[in-house]
Amino acid sequence: MSQGFAIELYFDPALENQVLKAWNVLARRQISTQLIEIESRPHVTLFSSPIIEPAKLESIIKSLASKQEPLPLSFSTIGSFCNDNNALFLAPTPSVSLLQFQSLLCEAIKKEGIDLAEEYRAENWIPYCAVAQEVPKTRMAEAFCVLRELKLPVSGYAMDIGLVEYSPVRELFSFALGNSVEA
Repeated sequence: MSQGFAIELYFDPALENQVLKAWNVLARRQISTQLIEIESRPHVTLFSSPIIEPAKLESIIKSLASKQEPLPLSFSTIGSFCNDNNALFLAPTPSVSLLQFQSLLCEAIKKEGIDLAEEYRAENWIPYCAVAQEVPKTRMAEAFCVLRELKLPVSGYAMDIGLVEYSPVRELFSFALGNSVEA
């Protein structure tokens, strides 16, 4: 049963592999396997909603993707949100191009009459790439130490944008940035 939908930015293969390396190290140490189990893919979430009509978003996403060249990303920070999910993430240095792209997406979504949750409004949005979820509280410090072993920053590009249904994650469609052909 679907828990929601998300618009996600996907990375070039080298950057994706750097994130997957973190997922795999945390899984091998039996700290967190959640992202692997739900069949997620390394990404930055631009928007999420529990209920959405995918058809309404397809033309918005396709249009934005065709007008946007791949976005440079540099993950330079390890972080955690103050909630019960015990999630850890890599945060990209928030570039003007990334923030503008997310803002344009939100404007287009609002024009379609779709409500934006507070955390996805341009003035509140925090870009991040999840690397662990549901980490036992007693292992958070160890997980941080594992992630610190990554040689940050890790850099690359956001190459594609897609809509997924979760959980487990199922991609509904995606488009390459800078290209109107489906990815």
